[in-house]
Amino acid sequence: MRGLVAAVILTASQAQACDTALMLTIDVSNSIDPVEYKLQTDGMANAVLDAEVSEALIQGQVAVAVIQWSGVDRQELSIPWRQLRSVTDIQAFAVDARTMPRAFVQSDTAPGNAIMFALDQFEDAPKCDRQVIDISGDGTPNAGSDTRLASREAERRGVTINGIAIESMGVAITTFFTRSVITRDGFVITARRHRDYPRAIREKILREVSRIFG
Repeated sequence: MRGLVAAVILTASQAQACDTALMLTIDVSNSIDPVEYKLQTDGMANAVLDAEVSEALIQGQVAVAVIQWSGVDRQELSIPWRQLRSVTDIQAFAVDARTMPRAFVQSDTAPGNAIMFALDQFEDAPKCDRQVIDISGDGTPNAGSDTRLASREAERRGVTINGIAIESMGVAITTFFTRSVITRDGFVITARRHRDYPRAIREKILREVSRIFG
């Protein structure tokens, strides 16, 4: 009987374990207009509300937080860490993402600094099996630290970086993200202009929380 009780307790503990601490970051630099900002926040909200995504998030007891970033000293933790354990948690996060005020306007693009800021936020994250940073953007850096150094620091800390490369104005952002932003165990999803972002973030989150990498 004692062994059965221990097994039940262990099973319950495992069920409540956090699989992934997922830091979602969105680009709010000068190249992002109000419509494009709204596409990102609505896309994030709609992605987590998707039936397949929400089921995976709840099953993995995934912890999420959201950062807005632009220039060197322009990073904000807009939604602090929270664990998604139920449909109610998913719905509340979606509302907060959809109604999140824009943090910065008229600012440079410094993804390296955004990565370093995101790494520091894991000090306050729930204890999870994996730590992942999602970084999205539509341009190459024009300010701040070297993204390759930031990516290597993430690897040193055991954090995976994945990306959404928003291809706009004919700029090869996917190549930049692949070579200089993501970690060796990460991946890049390409969004064909900002209106493709909602599809891209749904695909990316589902891939992350379903443990499909490469």
